[in-house]
Formats: sequence, C-alpha cells, structure tokens
Amino acid sequence: MHRIAVLPCDGIGPEVVAEGFKVLRVAADRYGVEYETVDYDLGGDRYLKTGEILPDSVLDEFRGMDAIYLGSVGHPDVQAGVLEKGLLLRLRFELDQYINLRPIKLYPGVETPLKDKGPEDIDFVVVRENTEDMYAGVGGFLRKGTPHEVAVQEAVYTRMGTERCIRYAFEIAKTRDRKKLTMVDKSNVLTFGHDLWVRTFAEVGEEYPDVEQDHAYVDACCMWMVKNPEWFDVVVTTNMFGDIITDLGAMIQGGMGVAASGNINPEGVSMFEPIHGSAPKYTGKNVICPVAAIAAAGMMMEHLGEVECGKAIEAAVIKALGSGKLGDLSTRSGVSTTEAGDLVASLVE
Repeated sequence: MHRIAVLPCDGIGPEVVAEGFKVLRVAADRYGVEYETVDYDLGGDRYLKTGEILPDSVLDEFRGMDAIYLGSVGHPDVQAGVLEKGLLLRLRFELDQYINLRPIKLYPGVETPLKDKGPEDIDFVVVRENTEDMYAGVGGFLRKGTPHEVAVQEAVYTRMGTERCIRYAFEIAKTRDRKKLTMVDKSNVLTFGHDLWVRTFAEVGEEYPDVEQDHAYVDACCMWMVKNPEWFDVVVTTNMFGDIITDLGAMIQGGMGVAASGNINPEGVSMFEPIHGSAPKYTGKNVICPVAAIAAAGMMMEHLGEVECGKAIEAAVIKALGSGKLGDLSTRSGVSTTEAGDLVASLVE
C-alpha cells in the first residue's frame, strides 16, 4: 500500500491532478497496485486565509509518505517567490530531494519547433542538482533602498552534494542503451564551484568505464540542444543551469503541456509534478492539457517500484498523442482537460 500526499495547490493544478488520478486509477487497477491518498490544501488560497505556507506539522506528515504528487504553485494575489520559496523550495530542501529528474522525450504525434527533428532525435534525460547552487539562499543586502545598495547572492557547492548528483547520473546512464553522460557547467568562467564539479565528475567517472563521458559549457549545450539534440543521452548539471536548460528541453519536446519532472530523494520521499505553472487565467475553464501531470503520475509509479503500471501510463500517453485526437495540445485545441484525461485512461492496457 503506497501512501501518496496530494497537493493540487493553485490555478489549474487541481484540474490536471484530477486527470492524473483518473488515469492512475485505471492503471493501478489493471496492475494490482494499491495506494491511498491524503489531500492537503496548501497553496495560495490557504496562505491568503491563514498566513500559513507549509506548517511544520504537515512537513512531518510528508516524511511518512511514500511519494508526493503536486499540481502547480503560483497565485496571482501572492507576491512572486513567496509560495515558490516557502513551499516548493522548502519541500525540496527539508526532504532532501537532491535530484531533479527531467526526461526530454519527443513523442510521436507531437510537434517540435526544431526543423527536421523527430522522436528518434530527442530522447534524453537531464539530471539536475536540486538543493544547492544559487538556490541555497545565501546572500543579503547592504544599504538596501539607497543609491549605494549592494545585493549579494552566493552559489554554494559541496563535494557531497556534487558527488551524489553525479553518481546518480552515472547510474542512470549505465541503464540506457547509449550509455553516455554529458556534464554541463561553466567551468571556464566559474572557476571555483564548477572546478569542483569538473574534478568530481572525473573522479567518479573512473568507476564507470562503460559509460561514455562528455562535457559541454552551458551556452554551447543550449546551442546543441537546438541544433543537434540527438547528441545527448543523459545530462548532469548544476541547479541553476539545470533550471534553464530543462525549460529549453520542454520546448523542444513539444511544450510545457507534455513535460513532467521528479524531485527525487533516492533514500526518502520524492515529489512528482508537471513542470508548467498555475496558469491562473485558465483556472476552471477546462482547457489545459493534462498530459504532463499524467506523465508525472507514471514517473511516480515507476519510482515506487510499480514499473509495469508506470510504463502502462506512459504507453497510454504515447498512444493518445499519436492518435491525433489531442490536437495541438494548446488551450485552443478544442479538446478539454477532462476529455484528454478520458482518452488517455481509455488507452491504458
């Protein structure tokens, strides 16, 4: 019995989470997977009513869960950064979800903006360090609000955090057909923290002689992701650069509507979510594509060891996208959120 904490949160989050569970229920029934859910009303509305973002008592409850399934975070009446830091980042840090796992995979039937590229060209995974770098929140102001103001934001890298991320990426790479791992950094300019990454990558790499090891500066990586995405198999990178290149990856795989992610603690509680935002202007209109949230549910099942169930969800997503019945996946597709969920659920085998 898997215990899953459900955080629909803000905007269109509740709508896409509902479709994710619609598909998950079918797959779980077919494959004999047992789970129970606990719903939490975290997000902008609760914050506006109570001033609470993530109470310590709720965080303690999460530690006893097997996984967290999240919709989207962001409320138009809450200052940007308040919920993101107080909820998303706090969950990642407090639960030590030190890996952000992002499949960049173009499915048949989905259009990519890249000329002459298809599903055989866009199929790689980004392993992003998730709890250090600029997101550590180290810094401050001097003379704030004056003409002489100074703002300092420090990037923090530890050997432990760097090594465990790189090692995780090598383990992923050795399970894939190509067995290639590319480290992305900016070590030609960021000569301290990224030098640590370069040295750690080389040292850990000695333990994986069967994995082809490659390197790219982040600016070059962005160029090659557009020009030659087929060069990449598994990419490992820092928190900040990973945040940027995974959004680029979402676009080349067809858009935010199909991109799912996992915030992984291999030894603890992990969280799964679509990477899109809360899209408040579409809230309640039943027009948002739920495929990313459904795919996130599949990732969650695989992480929980229910591999057949997770693969069945992904296969249903692939069939739905390949059928052409989901249109262009935009809010103007003519396919409602619930209709898209019904279609995917009907294709689970």
